[in-house]
Amino acid sequence: MANTQGDFIWYELMTSDADAAQAFYTSVLDWKIAVSVMPGMDYRHIEASEGNVGGVMPISPEMAEHGARPAWVAYIAVDSVDASAASITAAGGSVMMPAMDIPSVGRIAMVADPHGAPFYIMTPAGEGESHAYSKDRPRIGHCAWNELVTPDQTASWAFYGEQFGWENPDSMDMGPMGSYQFIGHNGMLGAMMKGIPEMGPPHWNQYFRVADIDAAVVAIGAGGGSVIHGPMEIPGGDFSLNGIDPQGAHFGVVGARKG
Repeated sequence: MANTQGDFIWYELMTSDADAAQAFYTSVLDWKIAVSVMPGMDYRHIEASEGNVGGVMPISPEMAEHGARPAWVAYIAVDSVDASAASITAAGGSVMMPAMDIPSVGRIAMVADPHGAPFYIMTPAGEGESHAYSKDRPRIGHCAWNELVTPDQTASWAFYGEQFGWENPDSMDMGPMGSYQFIGHNGMLGAMMKGIPEMGPPHWNQYFRVADIDAAVVAIGAGGGSVIHGPMEIPGGDFSLNGIDPQGAHFGVVGARKG
């Protein structure tokens, strides 16, 4: 079964130090990060337990001059990148990188929602199904959850619902933090939550699965990163945490507690 419009299909780390980031993430997650095979470009594929989940791309001086900072950015599948980019712009979003073709990979563009949260849209080449986001069952090293931090959940639902057909099948009361609103699309994709100033500007969080959440905590500290929230128990019995890698990119981890 091929992916459909609105599926998460790839994750990309933009970083100021690809070698250091590679050493950090392979110590925290069950990943192998392969040497780039793209001519003239340092782009490293991330291999998890059951296939590729994303890539690592160094931030060039030109990208840094235009404001690029270390961050994880997700790719969402669309039927037509050009039509989707036009629709996103008409709905109040923006195009951050115009559409371009990558031979044998597909057509991509980098966009942002009306609140400024960035993501890629992509029409992949070929017909295979991506398991970078593992929504059918747990896969170690794969993305387990996608979380949007937004200042306006109502407006975000109007935008993403129109663009990708996402629905809100259920919500969870988080007390003073408000409503944690789940995203449904041929299964569960993640959730939207109301951001607070301490969380920074609107953005997407990705949570990658580990076999042992406590071992991940130790590896994050040993590798020069930091845990900023968690581990906390989540529905289903797993635990999650939010961290920052040594270059400053935010990321999430989810997994079981073995002790």
